[in-house]
Amino acid sequence: MFVPRSIKVKRNAGDEGTCVTKKNKPSPSESSLENATDFRDAKSDTKDMPSSESDLFEPVERDTEPHISLDSAVALTETTLENANNEDSSLAEDPIKSFSKMQRWPQPGEPVCVVCGRYGEYICDKTDEDVCSLECKAKHLLHIKEEKENSKSASSCEKAETRSTLLDGTYVYEENPFVLSLQEEQIENLKQQLGIAVQGQEVARPIVEFEHCGFPEILNTNLKKSGYEVPTPVQMQMIPVGLLGRDIMATADTGSGKTAAFLLPVVIKALGEAETPSALILTPTRELAIQIEKQAKELMIGLPNMRTVLLVGGLPLPPQLHRLKQNVKVIIATPGRLLEILKQSSVQVHNIKIVVVDEADTMLKMGFQQQVLDILENIPTDRQTILVSATMPFGTEQLANRLLQNPVKITIGEKNQPCSNVRQIILWVEEPSKKKKLFEILNDKKLFKPPVLVFVECKLGADLLSDAVHKITGLQTISMHADKSQIERTAILQGLFQGKYEVVVSTGVLGRGLDLVNVKLVVNFDMPSSMDEYVHQVGRAGRLGHSGTAITFVNNSSKKLFWDVVKRVKPTGTILPPQLLNSPYLHDQKRKEQQRNKQSQNGLVTSDNLMDVIRKHSKSSSQK
Repeated sequence: MFVPRSIKVKRNAGDEGTCVTKKNKPSPSESSLENATDFRDAKSDTKDMPSSESDLFEPVERDTEPHISLDSAVALTETTLENANNEDSSLAEDPIKSFSKMQRWPQPGEPVCVVCGRYGEYICDKTDEDVCSLECKAKHLLHIKEEKENSKSASSCEKAETRSTLLDGTYVYEENPFVLSLQEEQIENLKQQLGIAVQGQEVARPIVEFEHCGFPEILNTNLKKSGYEVPTPVQMQMIPVGLLGRDIMATADTGSGKTAAFLLPVVIKALGEAETPSALILTPTRELAIQIEKQAKELMIGLPNMRTVLLVGGLPLPPQLHRLKQNVKVIIATPGRLLEILKQSSVQVHNIKIVVVDEADTMLKMGFQQQVLDILENIPTDRQTILVSATMPFGTEQLANRLLQNPVKITIGEKNQPCSNVRQIILWVEEPSKKKKLFEILNDKKLFKPPVLVFVECKLGADLLSDAVHKITGLQTISMHADKSQIERTAILQGLFQGKYEVVVSTGVLGRGLDLVNVKLVVNFDMPSSMDEYVHQVGRAGRLGHSGTAITFVNNSSKKLFWDVVKRVKPTGTILPPQLLNSPYLHDQKRKEQQRNKQSQNGLVTSDNLMDVIRKHSKSSSQK
């Protein structure tokens, strides 16, 4: 039953939802006039709850009523009337109105019935909502019951549909009708404009929107919540190829969105597999592994039975082993820690269906090639393998030839070129003047956009330069290198994302793969040891399509790279210092490369030199 307003709380017509102390139960000696006057009151204190059920209903117009089954409403009204007759008659002298037509319309400031809009003289005891009569109470309760049943059935249907389409492995990628309707010439023009180069047989066409993949609605929602609105060029081509189960060798600029490009095929593949674990992602560094797991979890929210495990060094082993026992679907690991666990027979990888080797070029440079090969020997050969790299050194192609079967090679942009979103500045600065020049940059209002990432060559240099920057400029500065514990490194990354640090002085540990989207300025205090490293470090300022600036100090200590710098940086329109362009080391390197190219060309057989080759061969044979 509901409670008359006078017994619960007292509210004047002008009150705006304010509540006063409950009234005592009226005595029989009180006049009927006083009882009738006190029969009006306000809503109870429960109206102050954060989520009131009244939010679910809106007052209807005077001549309209919600669509409720007449038989159900009448039956519920009769039951309510019977219960009302059994109530204590001392609650009110006036009889409770049975039908809404018996109730008057409200005056300004008076409570309104949530069902019909008439004067809300009573409060429903089950929902604490304003109602005008037993009839409206019955309709109100019936409406709530139907709402709950509909929400439960919709939720169960959605879950059942998700499980049936994903857990049964019924997802099959089919090219979208819009993509199929495009002519070959249009597809080629699109690839050319986006800088997409593809090698392979029967390669899927690039998608234009994520919706073209036919993902479950939950995954589409997660993509939008994670900020993936429109696919990048590497995602447009790599995702459909990966969804078809093809082996891939992908090369794209740093910060181009390669992580999501391989994560989406991984998620779909893992969802369709009942065995665990079913997917493996190998990365060269702990920070990159942590970042990938974070992005994977964002994409997996709401998907059934999807769990990840992070297996990296620098963190305690027992918790990782415990996590492995929780039926995880996706393993994200560094090679060293995973090999350690494999030797202990603490994980079975014979059910792995898809393997991703991220930053394959860095794996080779850091000496992880044999470890990667040892790991993959334990995984069935019928797996899908994806190699991802920002550059394509010769060793990476060799590794791809050993691991991939009938692969699709995808290249976005020119190979080994700096990110086009980054404005590059090359400055000639002698060693004794480098600190002074750095302080000038940090004091320049046009250039200084915190947080600033400063790359140095060695760990000790990072610590010393960090202290000097803080002492001279007063900026919040921290150093970052491999000697710091994983807890410290994680805290520094979090502080970098949260804006706690204005300057981070780091070795190359932050130069690979990490999406430091808030970094707009990178300073290469020490010129990297190779142009591949230069490309990666410069790319920290141009993540995921954002623009940035990279300033690099050069002098004769980096003379071995002069010609490479000119070849890669000058075509971008960057003005190079005259000391570099006029350096004898530069001209010597250029001359030697030209000689090597000439010699290699002389060894080639072409239509022009074919007769010369035949004559030389005949002459040498006759002399013998």
